[in-house]
Amino acid sequence: MNISKVNLHVHSNFSDGRNSIEQIVKRAIQLEMEFICITDHFSNSWKSNTIPTLNTLEKIELYLKNISNSNRSLIEKKDKLRVLKGIEIDISSDIDYITKLVNPMKFDLILFEYLENFEGIAFISNLIDDWRYFLPQNKTFPQLGLAHFDPKLFFYSNFNPLIQFMMEYNIFYEFNSSYPHSYSLEYQSFFQKLKERNIQFSIGSDSHELESLLEIETPLRMIEHYNLQDNYQILLEKLKKIPLKY
Repeated sequence: MNISKVNLHVHSNFSDGRNSIEQIVKRAIQLEMEFICITDHFSNSWKSNTIPTLNTLEKIELYLKNISNSNRSLIEKKDKLRVLKGIEIDISSDIDYITKLVNPMKFDLILFEYLENFEGIAFISNLIDDWRYFLPQNKTFPQLGLAHFDPKLFFYSNFNPLIQFMMEYNIFYEFNSSYPHSYSLEYQSFFQKLKERNIQFSIGSDSHELESLLEIETPLRMIEHYNLQDNYQILLEKLKKIPLKY
């Protein structure tokens, strides 16, 4: 499939990645990528006791500043690469902790991880509603997606509330090369339902080191296998329209 090189799930050493944002960007340039999104971890659940996270306003501001500086340098060099400001939110975190530290309007893309049940759907819905309540009407909301989601968790109940939630809040689905279950053939009927409802699809590798930055071939093949090119292209077109946030 002749399509842009994109990886929308990348971790730096601001959380549990091995490399700095500058090193990641340098490698992405060498790989001739068009978009990468740095999506470091945000959590105050059990996860925050095992890995570094974006756990203070000061650290988040420094993180965003690093990404802004990378984009400035890319523009000056007239490179095609665009680095998006992302964050991966552990939804087992406390909602007050999230709303205190995460200003969604400072990000281009937000991933939600550990959606496992209908209570999780309610949690994300309430969080987005809280954010939007204080959002100026003329502001564009960041792109929202499910990180390495496993459809099996809803397979034996009912997909309809999940799909309705994704439609209502414009949530994209991620094909992640580190989590093959995310594009398993077992869920072909589910992907067909998402296709029919114009749910957007993204690709990522959950990269934690430079070697995995371009591990996107299998997700791309699965996009083609399920005939989801149009759904993927919808998201790509939106990414191209995101204004640079300095």
